[in-house]
Order: sequence, then structure tokens, then C-alpha cells
Amino acid sequence: MVRTKKPSNSPSKGLGSEEIEHHLSKSRSIWRSLDSLNEGGEHLMPKLAVFDLDYTLWPAWVDTHVDPPLKRKGEAINTVVDSNLQSLRFYPHVPAILFYLKRNKIEIAAASRTCAPNVARQALNGLVLVDENHYRSSEGDDGKGEEERIKLVKSISLFDYQEIYPGSKIAHFKQIQKDSGVEYEDMIFFDDESRNAEVSTKLGVHFVQIGASGTDLSTFEKGIKSWRSKKLSKIQSRRDLE
Repeated sequence: MVRTKKPSNSPSKGLGSEEIEHHLSKSRSIWRSLDSLNEGGEHLMPKLAVFDLDYTLWPAWVDTHVDPPLKRKGEAINTVVDSNLQSLRFYPHVPAILFYLKRNKIEIAAASRTCAPNVARQALNGLVLVDENHYRSSEGDDGKGEEERIKLVKSISLFDYQEIYPGSKIAHFKQIQKDSGVEYEDMIFFDDESRNAEVSTKLGVHFVQIGASGTDLSTFEKGIKSWRSKKLSKIQSRRDLE
């Protein structure tokens, strides 16, 4: 496969309290939209959300576009730099989506066939995020100062399962299913490559193809709603057979 995509991130800068607040202010509108998925009548959710990494969570192939090691620079939020100080970060909506999943007790897995698994893990270890769930839970608590409300976490800690190695996505999912015990029909998979839709045809995992903007709010919401529609249809079909 010819690889022509290029990472578009500029060198990182350390972020202070004003930058953290700016990050959180941008996230608030995403929170409101994501929370609307839980409103109304039937709001079934997947038990496990699985993400590819390259061009799904971040805009690069880590086995091609960066020169390891990848490290956090200073106090940067959602940014690592390689040995040439080229930066890598999650797509803008990804942190809020990950914290939404954790807030709703939906497990998260990474399934990547990258040829540089160690570099991918360096990125996940170095991409430090503001724990939005911790911040939200302390809003309105006058007994806590702003510094107490800010908790930083490594993004790798948000992933319950990690299948990051060359090979087949089918193999990745079989291992994830074995480790998690979650049925394939209760999983949703976000990936930028159409060939990986085989997890749907062969295993029954709900597949959502990611576009050029990576995993964003619109794609995520549409994916959840389409998974929900398929799940409700299956539930109804089973009831009809009883």
C-alpha cells in the first residue's frame, strides 16, 4: 500500500492553566452533544468501543511519519514530540469521546496492526489529557479550588484492552473478545480502512469507517445510533421468534 498521508501537527508548546481552561471550554459543547445520546427513550449502548490508532485517533502512521522516541514535552496536553520535535496529538474530539465512554462505563480497546507497536504505546503513554470526568464531577463544589479540579491522566490508562501488533484485525478482535467476554454484537469498531470491515461480515462487530477528519463528534454519534438501530432490530427479531 502506498502511503501518502502526512501528519499536519506543528511543534508542541507547554500548556498552563489558561490553556487548560481553553481546552475544557471547547470540550463543554462536545459534552452536551454526547450527553444527548443518553436522553429520551431507548438508549442502548455498546459494551465495548474499539478504535484503530493511525488516522483514526491521530493523524499519522506512527511506523512511517514520526522518528521515535515519542515523549511529552514539558506540560503539554494531548501532545507528544518525536526526536525531531515533530508533534503528534489526538484529533480534537477524541479526548472528550474517550472520557464520555469511561463516564458511561463502556470499555475501550485499541486494535492496530501498526508495524511499530512500541512507538504507538509511547504515544499513548505520552499523550496526557485533562481528566474531564474528574473535572465535571467537581463543578459546583465551592470547597475545591481550580487546581484541585484538574487531574491529568495518561491516555493509555483509558484503554482496557490493547491489541497493537502487525497482523489481522480478526485476530485482534478474537483476543479482545476472549479477554473481555463481550459478545461481538455488543462491540463497535472505528477504523479508517474499509478493508477492516471484515470484522463485521466475519464476526458481527458493528463497523464504522472514519473519514478524513478522523474520529469526530458527528461520526461517533452516527456510529452509536447506527449500532443502536441494528441492536434493537436484533432484539425485536428474537422477541418475534419467542
